[in-house]
Amino acid sequence: MDGIAQRPLEIELKYRMSGVGAGERLLAADELAGLWALGPATDVLQEDRYLDTPDAALAAAGYAGRLRSTDGGTIISLKGLKRQDEGGAAHRRDELEGPADPSSPPVAWPASQARDLVVKAAGDQVLQELVVLRQLRRKRLYGKDGTVVELSLDDVEVVSGGRVVERFAELEAEVREGDEAMLGPLAELLSEIEELVPSGSSKLDRAMEAVRRERAAEADGSATYDEVATETVELDAPEGDAVDDADVAVATEPSIEEELAVGLEAPEEELVGDEDHAADEDGDPFTPRPEDDLALQAALLGAAKTTAEAPAAAAPPEHAPEPAAEPKAPPAPKPQPRLTAGKTPGVLTDDHLAEAGRKVLRFHLARMVAREAGTREGRDNEELHGMRVATRRQRAAWRVFGVAFDQKRTARHQRRLKEVARDLGAVRDLDVLIEAGEDYQKTLPSADRPAFEPLLAKWRAQRDAARVVLIQELDSERYQRWVDEYIAFVQAEGIGVGSVGPVDPHRVRDTMPSRIWAAYEGVRAYEPVMRWADVTTLHDLRIAAKWLRYTLEFVREALGTESAPVIERVVALQDHLGWLHDADVAAGLARGFLVEHAGDLSEDESAAIGRYLVDRERELARLRRTVGPAWRGVSSLGFRRAIGRLVAGL
Repeated sequence: MDGIAQRPLEIELKYRMSGVGAGERLLAADELAGLWALGPATDVLQEDRYLDTPDAALAAAGYAGRLRSTDGGTIISLKGLKRQDEGGAAHRRDELEGPADPSSPPVAWPASQARDLVVKAAGDQVLQELVVLRQLRRKRLYGKDGTVVELSLDDVEVVSGGRVVERFAELEAEVREGDEAMLGPLAELLSEIEELVPSGSSKLDRAMEAVRRERAAEADGSATYDEVATETVELDAPEGDAVDDADVAVATEPSIEEELAVGLEAPEEELVGDEDHAADEDGDPFTPRPEDDLALQAALLGAAKTTAEAPAAAAPPEHAPEPAAEPKAPPAPKPQPRLTAGKTPGVLTDDHLAEAGRKVLRFHLARMVAREAGTREGRDNEELHGMRVATRRQRAAWRVFGVAFDQKRTARHQRRLKEVARDLGAVRDLDVLIEAGEDYQKTLPSADRPAFEPLLAKWRAQRDAARVVLIQELDSERYQRWVDEYIAFVQAEGIGVGSVGPVDPHRVRDTMPSRIWAAYEGVRAYEPVMRWADVTTLHDLRIAAKWLRYTLEFVREALGTESAPVIERVVALQDHLGWLHDADVAAGLARGFLVEHAGDLSEDESAAIGRYLVDRERELARLRRTVGPAWRGVSSLGFRRAIGRLVAGL
């Protein structure tokens, strides 16, 4: 099989899951039913294309055909449709694998049993795509007495016609080498976990069932998966006590800066002990109301005008005399931006909550599309960084303002934004690691720098692979079409707004105070555990601080200029916890690299990367010890009073 490893018989346990929590806990364990971990868990992003001929020749031959792209090339896998199920979660089926080339017909693929079977069944027919499964696989190898079992947690998206039509999670345990009897004790252990349900079907079975449901829903006009499966988080507004005007002593109120100073005089203390395709999306639901149609058409027309090519320079008269010297060509007209926005979102206290959200979305979407060209070019990492920040702000805006919109009309924009943010983040996170690693490398003696290079080379290869996925997405037809429609949406007032009654709270001044306090409650809830908070808890605090910051920033103008020092305090905490998270991630990746490549590294390389691991762990410990001042900046009485002053001003 030209170096491609295969098992003629796939032997595995399969479980359905409602979430990934149980799987994460299992993969964190070093021992499972007598099997011991052979290394750390690793993450792999896979995209599987299931194929067959128009007359289902592969299925008739008893196989499902799958193309999977890997770092080493593309693999064709033929999995037997006739499963030798043994009841419960245990399954057996034939499996053949071999190298493949998606750009060539099967007859031109490198020789393998899998290739031969495809050619025999399909002949010269074209293989067509049935469905795409995009999955993030977290896997770990366990072993005992020569037997190796791979435990994998798969977070799966089913993609049909360029749209995600289903999401699900599965846990699998597959014998990679040795005695299949080792699965027995593991099956007993897994059967005791309530969240795991034995699965009697394959991923392809589930995917095709989802595709059939989606097509049936489209045929009868009922709600599709995209309309109802979008992640939306609403902040519950706390009930506030009425305030008597007599309680407010305006003439003697301290300034925001004075309020913030209250409670910060305490001496520093350590809070923590010594020990973060080109595909068609036309079927996506939007179904605007009649009045929405007119506004959307007008907005789309306006967007089209801004993206149209600039008119050519006027031609000279037909009988104009020849000039004595050839004139210089006029400068090319400056291309018009696809979307423009002011220097600030411009949210006002009397804005409808949905229109305030639309202002924020328009502001950050303009910055996102302005960074596209630089992100594709790849010369300046700050272009991609800026584009990612813009997508993060938009996702946060949907979280804050999304309740004011009709979810069926806006679900696609939220989902697509999440997907783009994921692809940008995959590149940006590695950029940050590489930049920090290169800075560390520069501090080493010249003779020691080459020994640190293997770790950086691994990260660069991962970054380059993630960048390929990102650029394919940005250049795809579906991305461009979505951006055009999203631009139209953020410019057309009234589209997608949820219905509200005349006395329902719907203005910024009516609704944002409770949202700000709810976001702050999410931060202050960490107060009882700060003295012994571990890294995971501090990472969760960072996320809570981020949502508080965004909630304040989105209505900064409505809050007034006194909001600046309040926001600065939140940013300081978020930054500190961000550095802590970066140090934790870098340490974890360095540790995993050392374990994974223990037999490949020279003594000098192991020592150099080991010293980097120690450096990151020391930095992590330092940041945990010194989180106190940043935490007190947002937990003090003065900070609470300052927020109260700002909210009262609304």
